[in-house]
Amino acid sequence: MHVIEAHALTKHYGAVQALKGINLLVAPGEIVGVLGPNGAGKTTAISVLLGLRGPSSGTIRLFGRGPTDPAARGRIGVMLQESGVPYSLRVDEVLRLFQSYYPFTLPTDELLRRADLTAQRRSLIADLSGGQKQRLYFALALAGDPDLLFLDEPTVGMDVETRAAFWEQVREFAARGKTILFSTHYLEEADALASRIVVLNQGRIVAEGAPAEIKRLVPNALVRLRTNLPIAQARRLPGVQHVAAADHKLAVSTSEPEAFLRALFRADWEVADLTVQGADLETAVRALIKEEAA
Repeated sequence: MHVIEAHALTKHYGAVQALKGINLLVAPGEIVGVLGPNGAGKTTAISVLLGLRGPSSGTIRLFGRGPTDPAARGRIGVMLQESGVPYSLRVDEVLRLFQSYYPFTLPTDELLRRADLTAQRRSLIADLSGGQKQRLYFALALAGDPDLLFLDEPTVGMDVETRAAFWEQVREFAARGKTILFSTHYLEEADALASRIVVLNQGRIVAEGAPAEIKRLVPNALVRLRTNLPIAQARRLPGVQHVAAADHKLAVSTSEPEAFLRALFRADWEVADLTVQGADLETAVRALIKEEAA
C-alpha cells in the first residue's frame, strides 16, 4: 500500500486553476522533494494532500484513508510555513499541548534535542528568533512520532549552519523508515536529501524521478580545458552549443560531451586541465520549467 495516493487532483480558486490533474504515488520510506517556482502549486498541493483544502476534483488517500480520517491524521506530522501557535506559551508548554493530540508521542526531551531547543525549553515562543521558531515547528511536527512527515519550505529564516543541522535531523528521522514529502527553494537541499524529485510548474507535474534522473533530462554539460583549438573550429565540433574563452581556457557548452571529446582527441588537438561538469539540479529544473513554459 502506498502512503500517499493522489489521482487527477485539481484545485480552482475562482477562475485560477492552481492544480491541473496531479497524480502522485509515494511509497513507504520515500523522501520526496517537491520543487518549482513561486506560484507553481507546491503549497496548494501540500494543503490539498493534507485535507486542509478540498480538491476541486480527484481523489486522495493517505495510508489508504481519506486525508481527514482521524486514523490517517494520527500518523502524520506537518510543518507548514505558518503554524499559528500562541506566542504567549513557553516552548515546553506548546510541545506538551501538541503531544496531547496523539496516541503515541516522542519524549519532550527528544523533541527539544532534535530541534536544538533544549536551552530554550522555558522560553516564550514570542522571544524566539525566526530560525528558532522554525525549529520549534519541526519539533511540533515530530510530536506524534509520525510515519509521514510533510515539510513546506522548512528552512526559511534559517542560516546556513542551522539549515545543515536541521537536515541532519531530518536524515536521522528518515533513517527510521519514515516517509517524508517536502518543498524547498534550496535545490541543493533537495539534491542531497530526496530519493525522488517532483517538479511542479503552473499546477502540473512536468518531471519526476531520482535527482540524477532529473539532471539527465537536461543534456547540457560544461567542458573546460586548455587547448590550442581555435574557438571558431570548436564551434563546429559535434554537440557544441556555445564556446567562450576565459582564464586561458575554453568553456564549451555541449549536449554531447562524449562526441565533442572524441572529435577533439581524434583531431589531435592539445588538451590539458580538462574538466567535465554535468548540469546541476538547479540548472535542470530551470531548463524543464522554461521548456514547459515554451
